[in-house]
Parts: sequence; C-alpha cells; structure tokens
Amino acid sequence: MAHSYKSAIPPGIQLDEGIRAFFEQFYKTSDTPDAHDVYADSFTADADFVMASKRARGRDEILAIRKGMWVTVASRLHTPVKIFPFGSGADELMLYGTVKYELKDGRKTEVEWAGRAKMAKVDGNWKMGFYQVYLDTAAMQNAK
Repeated sequence: MAHSYKSAIPPGIQLDEGIRAFFEQFYKTSDTPDAHDVYADSFTADADFVMASKRARGRDEILAIRKGMWVTVASRLHTPVKIFPFGSGADELMLYGTVKYELKDGRKTEVEWAGRAKMAKVDGNWKMGFYQVYLDTAAMQNAK
C-alpha cells in the first residue's frame, strides 16, 4: 500500500479543502531533505513556529530550524493521521500523526506527534501564521 499524507477529519466537521491540501503538501515537503525554502514558504512572513523546545519567528529563523532538523536525520516519513478543526470552517486546528526517522548513523525510530496550527490566507494561498509541534525529543536519542 502506498504511503498517504491524507488525514481524517471528524464526521460532521467541514474543513476547507485548501487547508487539507496544504497539509498533504506540507508533510511531503517536510519529508524532502533539500526542500528548505519550500518548507519556510509554508509560513507567513511573521509566523511563530515552535518545534518541541525550539522557537522561531519569521522566515529566516524558521529556515534555520528547518535546516537544523536535517543535521542528524537521513530520512523522515510523516503520517498525518487526523486533523481536528476548531469547528466547521475553522482556520485553527490540531493535528495528530506519527513520523518515522532514519538517522545518519543508521538508527531508526518512530515518534507520535501532535501539532497546533493557525492558518492565514496570503495572496489566495493557505499558510501557517502559527505552528507548534509537540513530540518526545528523547525518542531520537533512544533510537535503535
């Protein structure tokens, strides 16, 4: 079965198809080692970004964190399982999924994560104005 970046949505909740498509592309980009600029372009110019304990504001700081996320990682594969909008038509949502890592030293691990995002339309395109990821960073250190 081919890997999918498509997420489930709670029954009875409407989510803008553009937001759903945004996250499918975002996690594909996140799994692409050299797509640093495309990743950073997924955020508004003044976005706030929190990845576990690392914080950034704006494109340049987000880009620096993004590049740092690949220093010890050879590959990653996100499976965004569910998107939970804050009501029908909402632009604020929670996400849940898993990510498999293969580290450059050959060790592997899989981690559950959750995220919170606040979306904004910029020139007709969805971007994140805020994105925070919650995950167990010790899992990387304990990879086998």
